[in-house]
Amino acid sequence: MELQGLHGQVVDQIGLSLAAEETRAGEVLRLEDVQERYGVSRTVAREAVRVLESKRVVTSRPRVGITVRPMTEWNLYDPQVIRWRLNSPHRGAQLRELAELRAAVEPSAAALAAASGDDETCKALLVHARAMATAAAEADTAGFVAADAAFHRALLSASGNGMFAQLAEVTEELLTARRELSLMPERVDEAAVRRHQEVAQAVAEGRPADAAACVRSIVDTAHSEVEGLLSDTATPPSASCALDV
Repeated sequence: MELQGLHGQVVDQIGLSLAAEETRAGEVLRLEDVQERYGVSRTVAREAVRVLESKRVVTSRPRVGITVRPMTEWNLYDPQVIRWRLNSPHRGAQLRELAELRAAVEPSAAALAAASGDDETCKALLVHARAMATAAAEADTAGFVAADAAFHRALLSASGNGMFAQLAEVTEELLTARRELSLMPERVDEAAVRRHQEVAQAVAEGRPADAAACVRSIVDTAHSEVEGLLSDTATPPSASCALDV
């Protein structure tokens, strides 16, 4: 197994454990503990800790050890951190935070995209909306999620706001998670597809207010669906999962 793959697995296992609070904030680990628990060399353990430090999950100091930071200090926009939280007992809180973030950002991004009048953006949104319709008709959930993620990535990028654009990975992680954690309806609602088509049309026709309203409807509906499914699912999934309308 390549070093990259091995230390990546160790990072993932530690991250899942920390997100589940099996080891709590303020607790101190030793590099030797990591080596022993995961059966890896000191080099692999050190590289795994370095990655966790880059995500602000832990701090490492000589003669102190590896200290777990409070979750509020983690890089909560990191897709891998999002995945860990979605596979933890705090899944509901993470989903709600993501829904609130989308509600705050995506309508504004849609309005900016509609105001820009960029032809390439309009074409891309229409292509992705058609791909969603095709996948929905074929009951291809994976294809639907891929097209949905591409749609929202294009929309955020088209806003012209670089910070909005970088939230695309966050949105994509949420959309993927909804499918893999069984937090989507069994069949895609045709209204969801229609709303995405309406967004594409509003952007193409330069109607910022309508584009924003359509996206707000998409986000609010997705949030309501997740809340309903969460109320029926009390136990989080196994940590082996990696995860809109």
